[in-house]
Amino acid sequence: MKYSSIPVAQSVVLLCLEKGINHIVISPGSRNAPLTIGFTHHPEMKTYSVVDERSAAFFALGIAQQIQKPVALVCSSGSAVLNYYPAISEAFYSDIPLVVISADRPIERIDIGDGQTIRQRNVFENHILYSANLYSEYVPDSTLTDPKLIQKQREATKHNQQEINKALNEALSGQGPVHINVPFYEPLYNTTEEKLVNPIIVEEPVKSMELTENYLQPFIKKWNSAKRKLVIVGVLQPNTIEQQFLDTLGEDPSVLVFTETTSNLHHPNFFTRIDNIIGSLDDNGFKNLQPELLVTIGGMIISKKIKAFLREYQPDQHWHIDPKKAYDTFFCLNKHFKVPVNYFWNQFSPQTSTVANDYQKEWLAVRTQRDLKHQEYIQDMGWCDFKAFDRILSRLRPGSQLQLGNSSTVRYVQLFDIDKTLKVFCNRGTSGIDGSTSTAVGAAVGSAMPTTLITGDLSFFYDSNALWNAHLPKDFKIIVVNNSGGGIFRILPGDKTSQAFETYFETVHNLDASHLCKMYGLAYFSAENESELAEAQDAFYAKNDRPCLLEIKTPRIENDQVLLGYFKYLR
Repeated sequence: MKYSSIPVAQSVVLLCLEKGINHIVISPGSRNAPLTIGFTHHPEMKTYSVVDERSAAFFALGIAQQIQKPVALVCSSGSAVLNYYPAISEAFYSDIPLVVISADRPIERIDIGDGQTIRQRNVFENHILYSANLYSEYVPDSTLTDPKLIQKQREATKHNQQEINKALNEALSGQGPVHINVPFYEPLYNTTEEKLVNPIIVEEPVKSMELTENYLQPFIKKWNSAKRKLVIVGVLQPNTIEQQFLDTLGEDPSVLVFTETTSNLHHPNFFTRIDNIIGSLDDNGFKNLQPELLVTIGGMIISKKIKAFLREYQPDQHWHIDPKKAYDTFFCLNKHFKVPVNYFWNQFSPQTSTVANDYQKEWLAVRTQRDLKHQEYIQDMGWCDFKAFDRILSRLRPGSQLQLGNSSTVRYVQLFDIDKTLKVFCNRGTSGIDGSTSTAVGAAVGSAMPTTLITGDLSFFYDSNALWNAHLPKDFKIIVVNNSGGGIFRILPGDKTSQAFETYFETVHNLDASHLCKMYGLAYFSAENESELAEAQDAFYAKNDRPCLLEIKTPRIENDQVLLGYFKYLR
């Protein structure tokens, strides 16, 4: 087998393999040649080449999102590594493990005017679980004989292997991004058949957890006495919570469970469309909904309306269940159960009792009323974003994966019931539009599932380099809702009549995706009204010999009024 002749490069590759990290996304460069040689020549490594580092990082994020273990990123020195930052911040806030391995110049070459040199040490310190700054390992032309040089080389090797172990273990246990910065002396391309290192293996620390009966008693007492309990579930991987616990919550008359599209949880008594329920409530409605006890599970919550409601009408207590972190989203968090959610309910639920009241029954009746008005409103509306989403969501492939772009896209989808067999994902860590398509491509590759991405026009065009990827699966499908700008800005407050609004907020354009599809070899379909959409969907889903894109053009002006009118109609 071929190895890099630089020992530290071998250490990185072999330790990644030892820790089960075998998906490697590489962006071309020269300084990272020792790493590229090592990873690409190892038979147990699955390597991907993606030129654009920003896109590569989101592609890796999508793979890691699906396989739920770290994916490594490898790039050259200089500005290349900075292009990883948007995806790193998303991984940090979404608890997705990435291992960023950046090549670097030796430390004495920094800040002397050499090309492609920047200050890479700790460059991601605000959004990283661990930064490993390795030492350069000199490769002499002949065998070292000087005892001092031999000792120095041994110390460098030991330091490097310890740091690599720490970083990889943190990515595994902490489920987040880490950074390994590897400075290399030239020459960079020399190879050897010899395994030069036998790296030390530092095992991942075992974290113990225990919730004793005595410890839980005060919380069980509060749960059993509370007549109005609200459980809100944010972003969650599919099949995270055991069905028995979902059934217990769903059948308790004193419990409301609010989920979002990205929660991936289902029960007949759960409330899947939060904004439909609370978007039109008055003060009396909010007081009737106000819980005594709030329990939150999962990651980021999309609904701004639920945040505004609970910040104003606060519960007596707010508990969060998560083994890693808790956000005080509603400004009233007073307990973080730092354990896995199934472990918590396994210890907690056997000691709980049902409180008889009409809390759930009353709000299920509200849900039924809202559902009827929802259908009435859609029937009477003309062609717009809202109508397009209704038609899009009714034709998604059952049992497939659904990736969602941010801004308007995910918020529209929140207003609909969708097929319960879909697995739904969205980059809600930072809620950025910058890598939605790249993430979806990575997720399609990582899951090997039929995948559909629904995205807005600005998100799509912003991340168009995602299509510059040789790994797009043939059954990968993109739906672009093109309303000629950033439609969400028409919903937000602000003067919509000025030229500045159109230029600097809405970003009005006349672009379409057909030319990109031609350049990258995607099958292209389009629709500009309801009947065209129905016809295009038939052809779009029937085409499976190459990736497909369906561009749906909607009017730019009317969408905000239709959406605002929706919440008024629900009253």
